[in-house]
Amino acid sequence: MHAHNKSWNRKLSISCLIRLFRPRSARYVTVQLDEKYHAIFTTMVYTVMLGAVFGLAIYAVEAHGQSAETETMPPPASLKTVPVPGLSASELDDLVTDKKAAIQLGKALFWDARVGSDNVTACATCHAHAGADNRIKSQLNPGLLAGDKTFQLGGPNYTLKASDFPLTRHADVNDAATIIGDKNEVVSSQGVFTHSFTDVSRTGGADTCASVSDAVVHGGSGFNVGGINTRRVEPRNTPTMINAVFNFRNFWDGRANNVFNGGDPFGLRNPDTLVWKLENGVLRQVDFSLQFAPLASLASGPPLSENEMSCQDRTFAKLAQKLIGLRPLANQTIAPDDSVLGVRAFAAPTYGALIKRAFRPAYWSSISILNLSAADALKFKTVDLELSRQSRNPGSSLRPQQFNSMEANFALFFGVALQLYQATLIADDTPFDRYAEGQTAALNAQQLRGLAIFRGQGECIHCHAGAELTSASFSNVTGEGRLDQRLGDNGAIFRYDNGFFNTGVRPTADDPGVGGVDPFGHPLSETRMAQSGKTDLLGSRFNESAIAPAALTAVDGAFKTPGLRNVEFTGPYFHNGGKATLMQVVDFYNRGGDFAAKNHPNPDPTIHPLGLTEAQKRDLVAFLLTLSDDRVRFRRAPFDHPSICIPHGQAGDEKSLKANKTGAATDIMVCLPAVGAGGAKAPLSTFLNLDPFQH
Repeated sequence: MHAHNKSWNRKLSISCLIRLFRPRSARYVTVQLDEKYHAIFTTMVYTVMLGAVFGLAIYAVEAHGQSAETETMPPPASLKTVPVPGLSASELDDLVTDKKAAIQLGKALFWDARVGSDNVTACATCHAHAGADNRIKSQLNPGLLAGDKTFQLGGPNYTLKASDFPLTRHADVNDAATIIGDKNEVVSSQGVFTHSFTDVSRTGGADTCASVSDAVVHGGSGFNVGGINTRRVEPRNTPTMINAVFNFRNFWDGRANNVFNGGDPFGLRNPDTLVWKLENGVLRQVDFSLQFAPLASLASGPPLSENEMSCQDRTFAKLAQKLIGLRPLANQTIAPDDSVLGVRAFAAPTYGALIKRAFRPAYWSSISILNLSAADALKFKTVDLELSRQSRNPGSSLRPQQFNSMEANFALFFGVALQLYQATLIADDTPFDRYAEGQTAALNAQQLRGLAIFRGQGECIHCHAGAELTSASFSNVTGEGRLDQRLGDNGAIFRYDNGFFNTGVRPTADDPGVGGVDPFGHPLSETRMAQSGKTDLLGSRFNESAIAPAALTAVDGAFKTPGLRNVEFTGPYFHNGGKATLMQVVDFYNRGGDFAAKNHPNPDPTIHPLGLTEAQKRDLVAFLLTLSDDRVRFRRAPFDHPSICIPHGQAGDEKSLKANKTGAATDIMVCLPAVGAGGAKAPLSTFLNLDPFQH
């Protein structure tokens, strides 16, 4: 059964009993019919089911002495029961010679600040706190995806306070109709200053880049105070990368494809060949696709993002020229007992040497020199969403360059190495997981009441399904289907991407989510790709039935359902970072979202007032706190890490800044010490150190 598309029938007051009679095969029967008969046939099927079920419902009430409306879905299993998705043995064997070395390469690249153009911004910079970002200064995006460059809550370099949350405020937290204040800013992650790329340093220095004003009056995005640029801020909140290996697609809008093409996040959607391979003594470009590799697709985006890590128009081949001759993490400290990079496990003089150890020679050993043009560089598409970018003339600074095969394939090595490293970051030892394994004492009475609400009245489990607690998981999407359907008003059938939902966090017009488009003009939504006859670009054994072009869809403003483990530490919450505490999240769902009515008919039917009491809401929060893994809490292996210094805003405030010698604002740096396999003494904190039960 689908985890979600049964929710329409809760109004029939027979709860989950009807859902048990809606097999996946019924969906396949209905989609073979002409559209005009689809709704009629589906109604007939459910009418028959309803008659059969009523007797069972009455029996359940009489036998158990309780209302059928209190029936709940089965509890999720322990995450330990789920196989870790990833590359097949044959794919891995064709590419990797030493998996351990590839994981070492992945961890080193993930934490090395020199991957950023400024030698300050690593991948880990935005994922250093339980895989997410809990910084509070200079973390606001003005709402660029909504076309807004004005700041309402606070300007660039603003310091967030508890009183700023939630960003959408209600006179009555249980009533969605009582909005008394709303800000469309997004609480996200600061990245880099706006620069255009010139060249890399071969000796370990920062890239040479030219400063570009980010002032709105100069065509910028508004990350500028009094003529001084601040760091740009991403247009969506940063999700945790812990347990991200279980996602079928990555990023909030799913644009990190399940198929990795060896060069950028877009899989088979990119028609160009991006990988070079030595075959029979000849170095040539080859068709390349790794199935079930969304983390590799994800990893290929941020290093070249003008928002996150890079000067505009830098390429992976140039990044390779910067890093290949350098010792990994030379400017950072590695704990002697680091679980991957410790002194007994890790000895690599340079990144180039580690690549040679990890990957097959066919991808790096050719002595041929490649003459690559600006057009060749532009085949690798940027991960940055169009409205989030400052540059409007991408590629204008690119010039013809010469590269060897290791440099030309650096995006491939980077993506696969980070996929293999992040596949080790699995948090599956929480109190809830131990309870699911049969340790009944792992949860107390309040937490068990919260679990019952999660499964029942709260309807959380319909989106946060399975052991992974997300219906966007690999197991759910491959097992239940990549496309789903639900009933709407007047029996209308809506199609949507399994695991992606509009929950009314923001007006749909603010951010299209999976309803957006990729750089090639294709819909990000697989539902709409199927409607437009482009299923050959979806890969990973896509075998869904065709969808009529006129079929209704519920994809605009829909976002990937995140998993929930370690949610205690990963605030602020939602794709806009608009809620600071778990109680604020529960309030949101209890009132039926913030903009569900405005977004109609896109929001899922489970987004409706839940009628939870204050005590029930506290019980639900108490259950969510059982999803924390103490290895994450204390950064024990595999969540240990090298030292890293992270920008945390700039000197001054949102009204006045202090410029450095380049003319940009002066960073305030916060340094995290190296942590070995045994972990740290101090636990991680919640966002803003807030009580999770605080409204």
